[in-house]
Amino acid sequence: IARARSGVQTRDLGRAVERRVRRGGFRVIRSLYGHGVGRAAHEAPNVPNFDDPRCTDPLHEGLVLTVEPIVSAGSGHAIEDGEWVIRTADGARSAHHEETIVVTNGRPLVLTAA
Repeated sequence: IARARSGVQTRDLGRAVERRVRRGGFRVIRSLYGHGVGRAAHEAPNVPNFDDPRCTDPLHEGLVLTVEPIVSAGSGHAIEDGEWVIRTADGARSAHHEETIVVTNGRPLVLTAA
C-alpha cells in the first residue's frame, strides 16, 4: 500500500495495519503512531496504526516514513511509565515492530528489510 497513488493517505496505511492485526486476534495500541523520517528521526506526517480520520496526509513519491504498530494480546490501552517506557494497561503481552519505507510510484522500498 505504500505506493504513491492519487488519493492514498496515511490513514489508509493505518486501516491496512489494523485489519491485519485484528485478523490475528490482536489489537494495536492506538495512542502510538509511526511517523515521517527526514532531517530528524521523528517528523510529520503521523502514520496511524488504525483508520484515524485526522491523518489525511497524502502518500507521495519520495516520502520516507515508519510503520510501527505495537500489537497487544490484551486491551490495546497503553500507559507511559517513564521516558520511552510503555506498558499495556492490563499487563498483556505485546510486541513492537517497525519498518522504514520509501514511497515510490512502483513497489515501496523497505529500508529495514532483511
